Amino acid sequence: MGVMTTSALTPSRGLNVVHLFCHVEQSVDRDVLHQAVDEALASGLQVVTAAIMGAKADLCFLVLGSDLWDLRRFQSKVQASGLVVSESYVSVTEVSEYAAGMPEEMLNARLYPVLPPSDMKAFCFYPMSKRRGEEHNWFALPYEDRDRLMREHGKSGREFKGRVLQLVTGSTGLDDWEWGVTLFGVRPDDLKDCVYTMRFDEASTLYGEFGAFYTGMVGDLDEVLDATLA
Repeated sequence: MGVMTTSALTPSRGLNVVHLFCHVEQSVDRDVLHQAVDEALASGLQVVTAAIMGAKADLCFLVLGSDLWDLRRFQSKVQASGLVVSESYVSVTEVSEYAAGMPEEMLNARLYPVLPPSDMKAFCFYPMSKRRGEEHNWFALPYEDRDRLMREHGKSGREFKGRVLQLVTGSTGLDDWEWGVTLFGVRPDDLKDCVYTMRFDEASTLYGEFGAFYTGMVGDLDEVLDATLA
């Protein structure tokens, strides 16, 4: 029988995104991983590899591409190498509804980012949602109030230009939280300072809810494997 082909499954605009957080629980075939990354890059995917600190994961693959099938095939090859995908996050790049009037160049940077930034090796990922509590319900606010709060929030983030690059991807209906936030920083404390500062914004203070944080260092595949494989 011939190899079955699948029709591409792409967003109407932007890219599919998956974060694969892996543990090393058995021997890992480095050659299979190198082949997986090489084939992914050849097919047009972007692959960011990071060594993860702490016990939540050993390493992470952040993969972006237009065809969701390509991302799934990459995941299968990672699993075939012997790595165990212990946590994951599925999302898409997006432009916020509060980005009205933003220059086209900036909109495209959010929809079609080029990663990783060469000068930012500190890495952090966390999921988040907006609160729906009885007292503070983000989705019950008028659009004008939400727009004002998000513009204030964005102003705080821009204070870290050159120190932190932020990738916010949408996951409503795709994963357990509403957004995934990936931060790249020049130094680890740049990430800490950025998140700390932005939590004082009303959009976060009253309405933000956050999931688990994954922190580590961006490197090429061999650097990450050398740090994570005994």
